[in-house]
Amino acid sequence: QVQLVESGGDSVQAGGSLRLSCVASGYTFSSGCMAWFRQAPGKERERVVGIDPNGITTTADSVKGRFAISRDSATNTLDLQINSLKPEDTAMYYCAARIGWTGYCPRSPSYFPYWGQGTQVTVSS
Repeated sequence: QVQLVESGGDSVQAGGSLRLSCVASGYTFSSGCMAWFRQAPGKERERVVGIDPNGITTTADSVKGRFAISRDSATNTLDLQINSLKPEDTAMYYCAARIGWTGYCPRSPSYFPYWGQGTQVTVSS
């Protein structure tokens, strides 16, 4: 079955960097849209970066210039590089995937059937 396993979350100081990884298994990697979401306590889950099967990425305005997504089909790994961390980046970060390409990479978490367990990022000022 489809499995997504995240790692790399940590507690860091503001201004620092982290690299989150998501290892996928059980399906043809990058056959559909993949994305990183985050959810802070009391807030809705939001998509921060998505990547489609053609490698085209879409980044939320709130993190543009600081967050970058990358994909390695040889290792079935989806990474999220986070630079210049801010306290407001504190959240649980999730990797999500869709299987099959529909022509667009959705922003809503409702359209992603597969999720990892999440990895916690905590940023202190």
